[in-house]
Parts: sequence; C-alpha cells; structure tokens
Amino acid sequence: MCQLAQVSRAGFYRSLQEHQPMEEDMDVRSAIQGIAVEHRRRYGYRRITAELHQRGLLVNHKRVVRLMREDNLLAVQPRAFVVTTDAQHDLEVYLNLARRLTLTGINQLWVADSTYIRLKGEFVYLAVMLDAYSRKVVGWALARTLAARLPIVALAHALAERHPPPGLVHHSDRGVQYASEEYVTMLRAHHMIPSMSRPANPYDNASCESFMKTLKREEIYANTYRDLDHLRMNMEAFIDQYYNRARLHSALGYRPPEEFEHAVAPVNPSGAATIQFFQPAEGSDREGVKRVRKNIRPTRVCSFWCLNRGVHPSRLCSCCAHLHLPPPHSSLVS
Repeated sequence: MCQLAQVSRAGFYRSLQEHQPMEEDMDVRSAIQGIAVEHRRRYGYRRITAELHQRGLLVNHKRVVRLMREDNLLAVQPRAFVVTTDAQHDLEVYLNLARRLTLTGINQLWVADSTYIRLKGEFVYLAVMLDAYSRKVVGWALARTLAARLPIVALAHALAERHPPPGLVHHSDRGVQYASEEYVTMLRAHHMIPSMSRPANPYDNASCESFMKTLKREEIYANTYRDLDHLRMNMEAFIDQYYNRARLHSALGYRPPEEFEHAVAPVNPSGAATIQFFQPAEGSDREGVKRVRKNIRPTRVCSFWCLNRGVHPSRLCSCCAHLHLPPPHSSLVS
C-alpha cells in the first residue's frame, strides 16, 4: 500500500495516528490482548512487542508495557527457586566440556536437568533434555520418584527423536541420577561424551535452567493439576506444541526453536564443534606446552572413539591426524 501511494511506512503510520488515534489505539490494544490470551499470559512485554512487529504493527515497547499494565495483562511472576540436586555421592564426576565448546550446529551438545512439581496431594519430578544450539526440548519424562530411571527415560526419548551422530557431548549437573552407572553406560552405548558442571555453578547449565524457569513461570505456576496424568497432558501441550513450535525465544532472534533449526540447517549443517583447552607458549616447541586458561587454542573433538580409547581431549586430538601430547603431570581440574 505504501509503495502504491509512494509514501514511507513511517509517514503512513504517523498519518494514521493523527487522523484515527482512537481506532489505532484500539487496534493495538486488541492485538496485545489477543497475543496475551493466545499465549495464556506467558509472554512479557518484550515478546509481545516482537510479535506485534512481526504482524506489521510498529509499536514501542514502552507503550506495550503501559497498555499491558492498564489492561492487567502483565506476565505471571516467578516464585522462589528450590535446589533439588544431590551431588553428595562417590560416583565418578566427569570433566566439564560444555563451557569449552564452540557450537556450530544441532546435535553437538545436549544439556539435561530435573526439577520437582507440586500437585494437589504429592510431589512429582520432571527430567528434560535440550539441544544447546537451538534450545529445543528433545526429550522429557515425568515420574513420582527422582531416581536414575527418570532421566534415562528422557534420554531414550531424545535418542529416538534425534538419532545424534557419535561424539555428542551430554552435559548435566553432578546429581547422582546423571552420575549413576546405568545412565553413564547408556551414554557410552550411544557414543556420547559425558560432561558435568562445576560444583554449585548453575551457569554451566544456563540454557536448561532458563527453560525450567520459563516452564514454571508460564505453565506450572499458572495452573492447578488434578493428578500426574493431567500434568503429563499439559506438559505435552506446553513443550511439544507450544514451546518448541510457537513460543518466540529471545536467544534465537525471537523465533521458535523448530523454526530456528529449519532456518539454520541449510546454512550451518551439523558438523563437529570445537573445544578449547590450551595453546603452546610463544617461542616454545609443542613438548613445552603449558595449560594456561587465558591462553587457549581451539581443538576439534573428532569422535567419541578417540576419547573412548583413553585419549583425553586436552591432548590435542585432531580429526585428520591424531597428534597426542605427553600427558600433563597433574590432571586437569574443571
């Protein structure tokens, strides 16, 4: 319309506001209310502003906040955080690889976490698995006990959904469920590399923690569930139908995870991620390499088999030529 009339878009909207201020204001208010109802008050002003822009309404975010406050449409607020991780065990704890990875595509790093949900007469537990590159939930499971079987079911769901290539890094906290022999054996059987967070540091698993916050704020705290079956039905609708396919994600340029994966798949086909550990000091040979955290050199994790043969990734493993340095005198501390 603007091209036919040979006027700018800004001039058109300015004239619309000047000649029909009430109608334009009601159109914006109606669109905001429609978006808020469609997403069941899960969206805050940032996502509603982005949605309005995608629909062709150029509205400032401050105006969106004002209209939402006037119409009592502000998003549901969060509750206090409760820690559920049990890291007091004698099982093996694995090196933190997630914070050293530079991702280039999907199925390179999966992050896992679990949380509790309060029902009317009991507590139940939810385990989820996210692709760290696209933030898509690739697997989840619900159970009445926080045992090793719960994350195993979520992992099996993710494997059946994605069929990842060998060498995928699986990152989690140091909870006993993820460190159990049964869980680690399943990772090894599918050629996945275990990785665990540092003690009391949720930032290593930030994307999964962020999803848990979104889930509780936008779904769990906004509803009351009769029983486990009712909760499972709502989880399926929120995760599979809404979060993965419809909800705009700020870290993905305000696109849903599935749309983001489809958009980047032709541009960045899933390949190998790079991992950073150390680099040789200037003027020294390769045998004089020093592990300096501020001086790192990207190294490619070529395959699960190299790590499975006992070759640590900090020994400069390469896809084409396996150049293994002598092991350091002390083990690498995460």
